[in-house]
Amino acid sequence: QVQLVESGGGLVQAGGSLRLSCAASARTFSRCAVGWFRQAPGKEREFAAGIAGNGGRTIYGDSVKGRFTISRHNGKNTAYLQMNSLKPEDTAVYYCALSQRGVPVPGVDEFDYWGQGTQVTVSS
Repeated sequence: QVQLVESGGGLVQAGGSLRLSCAASARTFSRCAVGWFRQAPGKEREFAAGIAGNGGRTIYGDSVKGRFTISRHNGKNTAYLQMNSLKPEDTAVYYCALSQRGVPVPGVDEFDYWGQGTQVTVSS
């Protein structure tokens, strides 16, 4: 059974940075795309970033483009989301997701496994 565990969330001031990690138990991790999503209270889950299994392709949601960077280390079965220039509107629960597709597609339904999420709060 695939398990995803996010870590690295917390409280940060506007303009600050955080780095989220996602540790995966999947034996086929290197062949799976990873996505990061976020969900603020009362809002739908939003795609933030995705990376291909081999790390060769990355995509970003418009609201985070230029500020967030997704990466992965397949030898450690771990993916990361570096978040810079954080804004109060980035406040949300951030979820890591795994897709059996090799390339990321920015949709909730495109991912097969989900972590429990980690809270990110950005104060103004």
